Amino acid sequence: MTQLLLLFVAFLVLVHVPPGRSEFKRCWKGHGACRPYCTKYETYMHLCPDASLCCLPYGLKPLASKPENV
Repeated sequence: MTQLLLLFVAFLVLVHVPPGRSEFKRCWKGHGACRPYCTKYETYMHLCPDASLCCLPYGLKPLASKPENV
């Protein structure tokens, strides 16, 4: 009986453990990730809909457009 109770308690604990993976919402056409803060290898572009930062790797940061001469 105690083994059955122990098995039941272990099952309940495992059910409540969140999965080990971390998935962030994507932004900037799927190239960025919405996070509370950016890593040292990323730059902030804009805010995501949930007010977190859209972080892009430095290599994907778009270049500033040149003003057109009219």
